Amino acid sequence: MRSIWRTLDRGLARDIALVCLADGVVGLSYGAISVGGGLPLWVPILLSIVVFAGASQFLFVGIVAAGGSPIAAMIAGLLVNSRHVAFGLAVSDVIGSGWRRFPGSHVMTDENVAFAMGQDELEQKRAAYWAGGIGIFVCWNIGVVVGGLAGSVITDTDVFGLDAAFPAVLLALVLPSLRDRSTRTAALIGVVVALAATPFLPAGLPVLFALVGLLFYRAEKPALEVAG
Repeated sequence: MRSIWRTLDRGLARDIALVCLADGVVGLSYGAISVGGGLPLWVPILLSIVVFAGASQFLFVGIVAAGGSPIAAMIAGLLVNSRHVAFGLAVSDVIGSGWRRFPGSHVMTDENVAFAMGQDELEQKRAAYWAGGIGIFVCWNIGVVVGGLAGSVITDTDVFGLDAAFPAVLLALVLPSLRDRSTRTAALIGVVVALAATPFLPAGLPVLFALVGLLFYRAEKPALEVAG
């Protein structure tokens, strides 16, 4: 654990800390919404520890609170979280082997994958991934407990703008990657597809259709050095 913090530079550590704080605020709203929607406190806490997938947890609680079947909510959550299959392939070497596979997969989030992919060296990727994953896990669960205890005090995230924290964090993380023309093209196509599908599909599914944009992504080949 000490090697992780020694590897992180001050700027990256600050960015990770800010993201952890933002996710803790979102977790607070999740806990409050869950309890305010009629669920017992232990449900959002258990989901946050065992499932640990913010978008899927929000979707699950929303469906159940609206009177939907828990099985349907579970299936919807699995569909939304299917993007982690691609994430897992991208950070397979970063997580490491052996016993690290299970906890490393469990703390996988959009944010710490983005942090890891933004680094150049494998050691830096691993430090960013684990620091982000562990930090977000701790802050998210603390936020869920505090929000759940608050109960119905924060029932509408729109009033406080808490619902905007999560997408704002993700946007800030991906903006540097949009300098690449191919990445911008793939992202733009994904956005158009998701927006077009939103009026016709349940929440969470349009973002999966946005993966169509990957078909238009072409990784740039590194320039070859010419020996003098």
